Amino acid sequence: MNVPFEIVVGLRYLKAKRKQAFISVISAFSVFGVMLGVMTLIIVLGVMNGFERDLKEKILGTVSHLVVLSHSGRSVSGWEKLMEQIRVFDGVRATTPYVYGQAMLSTRGKVRGVVVRGVDPGSAGTVISLPRYLLEGTLADLAMTSDGQDAIIIGKELAVSNSLRVGDVVQLISPQGKRTPIGAIPKVQNFRVAGIFKSGMFEFDANLVYMGLPQAQAFFEMSDGVTGIEVALSDIYIAPKLGKRIEASLGTNFWTRTWQDMYRNLFSALKLEKIAMFIILTFIVLVAAFNIVISLIMLVMEKSRDIAVLKALGATSDRIMRIFVVQGMVVGVVGTFLGAIAGLVGGTLLARYPIVELPPDIYTISTLPVAISAWDVVTICAVALTICFLATIYPSLRAARLEPVEALRYE
Repeated sequence: MNVPFEIVVGLRYLKAKRKQAFISVISAFSVFGVMLGVMTLIIVLGVMNGFERDLKEKILGTVSHLVVLSHSGRSVSGWEKLMEQIRVFDGVRATTPYVYGQAMLSTRGKVRGVVVRGVDPGSAGTVISLPRYLLEGTLADLAMTSDGQDAIIIGKELAVSNSLRVGDVVQLISPQGKRTPIGAIPKVQNFRVAGIFKSGMFEFDANLVYMGLPQAQAFFEMSDGVTGIEVALSDIYIAPKLGKRIEASLGTNFWTRTWQDMYRNLFSALKLEKIAMFIILTFIVLVAAFNIVISLIMLVMEKSRDIAVLKALGATSDRIMRIFVVQGMVVGVVGTFLGAIAGLVGGTLLARYPIVELPPDIYTISTLPVAISAWDVVTICAVALTICFLATIYPSLRAARLEPVEALRYE
């Protein structure tokens, strides 16, 4: 097998002689710089992907993938038939009705606003992950009544801040209340704490209260209506397209809202942060690329006599240029390969072992979540190799333009 002339000479120039030891040291630092940049990018983006995945799982464990609501803003009646119409769409895994409202929770002299969600104990578990988040109690407890008091399930943060335990009685006050000749009177009703959940999201754990669907309908004076229909999908990313299809099928009386619509700002901020981190950490590779430029320029100056001899023997400027491109790309390829291996190994170790521990009461997780994307690795490697290639252009052009007569004049 005949190895191209440019590769043979380029690889030979990588072997340091005594006079070129300093150039080889710079090349070694270039390899290390590229490796460090690629490794850091892979691990940091993997950690950011892990945080996004963890956050998405927690949000979608409490919020459904898709919600069908009434355009009028009023309660939805005939929701059983509506659920049957939604279930026929491909990609719909499960549906459940829900009631949404705001109330004030009063206990032991403390009053705070809460969000009340009425759920169907029989079907809610197929759409949201509330059964998995329960620390005490079950969904079936929402259908039980004790001493004339309906049951509710509250978040752990809400329970801690109000010193509540399972079995305690609290008051819920609905500002909507009943309409009377003298105006609206707030509705006050006692409820028994039947369970405590922990989703890992402070916003949900501190403000969310679950109650049974019939109890919520009665509390908010909704008769047999519901706020809307929650839908679980087989693929969360088809929510926008499927939502439009459902809207077209149900007519102008209904509209849909996806999980992406509800948390667009949050996930957009995460995406922007990921792009910013990619750009910032790419500068590590750029610094290594400057080292490649310096080492190649110094090598061109050192090898000017050799270049002149090669040109005198018939080597074209293109072939001379390719010699130094090969040498620079060897540094880039080796650094990128080692960086990719180090990044994958480092990400795997961080994901498997508690090397970096986090306070779970703040971050809701005890170790760094890592989710390395194959697409991210390919993109990082491609960017690193492109930067290394661009770094070889100027020194290679300088070597190609060297005139043999000028180089050999004083030899």
